[in-house]
Amino acid sequence: MQNSKPKPETGVATGPVRGRPRAFDRTAALEQATRLFWCKGFEATSIADLTQAMGIGAPSLYAAFQSKEALYAEALRHYAETNESYVWAGFQSAATARDAVRSILADSAAALTGCVADIPRGCMVTLSSVGSEGHAELGELVRSARAVTLERLLTRFSRAVADGEIPVSTDLHALARFVQTVQNGMSILARDGVSCAELEAVADVAMAGWDVRTAKAEVEGG
Repeated sequence: MQNSKPKPETGVATGPVRGRPRAFDRTAALEQATRLFWCKGFEATSIADLTQAMGIGAPSLYAAFQSKEALYAEALRHYAETNESYVWAGFQSAATARDAVRSILADSAAALTGCVADIPRGCMVTLSSVGSEGHAELGELVRSARAVTLERLLTRFSRAVADGEIPVSTDLHALARFVQTVQNGMSILARDGVSCAELEAVADVAMAGWDVRTAKAEVEGG
């Protein structure tokens, strides 16, 4: 009788199985890059810093994001998409302009100090100095992102005028700049370690100013 080696069963591997390389998680890598840029800024963040945080090599970084500048631009978009609701959700749903302003300032106090999620302190957009570091195109992206706040405030305040909540004579642009400036200042203070409670107190003072500025003018001779 002829000896023969038994044939392997169908579907059963007969040799060593090589492990597949772990798939590159682009979203997770972008999240890590965003946090790094948020904490350190564009100029101070090196490619070595990025590859270490993202868990990839430099060739993979350039293949996925083309350049450090392009990665920063995408990080700005990712930041807006993933963090905007912390500050703007209450503003958008508020019944009055006053409630909207109170909401954006109170919610900013919590978000900017990391009280609502495990995120760095301060606002990535507000704190960015990329434009003054010689990167004009990125600087324009940041300026455009900052302008969104003013635009949304003006739109909401215009509605409030139409609804009779704010006097027609009110300087809406100055009022919007006031709210924006308070929020920006809160971001700087949050980065310096100021507590949520302190920033909430700032919001209270700002609302007192709002009430004075938007008070209904008495009708002469009424």
